[in-house]
Amino acid sequence: MKTILIPVDGSESSTRAVKAALTNVADGGPAHFHILNVQPPIISGNVKRFVSKEVIDDYYLEEGQKALSAAVAVMEEAGAPFDAKMEVGHIAETIVHYAEKHHCDRIVMGTRGRGPVSGLLLGSVATKVLHLVNIPVTLVK
Repeated sequence: MKTILIPVDGSESSTRAVKAALTNVADGGPAHFHILNVQPPIISGNVKRFVSKEVIDDYYLEEGQKALSAAVAVMEEAGAPFDAKMEVGHIAETIVHYAEKHHCDRIVMGTRGRGPVSGLLLGSVATKVLHLVNIPVTLVK
């Protein structure tokens, strides 16, 4: 059984990646999908000084659930086996670590998400994942 990781950020590009993984990447064979949202850490010391860890954790959870919702809906509608997870960390590195930890055979991801540099042809997260990972990566426009 193939294990396919689909990082999502709630963008249309990541939703297209979920649909592409379901229709094209599994190649008709059995597959288990991992839907992953990575929330970038809040690094400002001032925020952490005035806002409790519980409030910050609630924020991560709420944002993660919003980002995962469209992908989860697509997977549930398709009836495909999947796990949905939200993690906090540097986005590309966390994606690669998750893929290694869960022995993923492939990563399917959108080329551009909700990042601040939306004008680039290929998003900076996708570019970094390509450089860090040793498994096939399918990019979906």
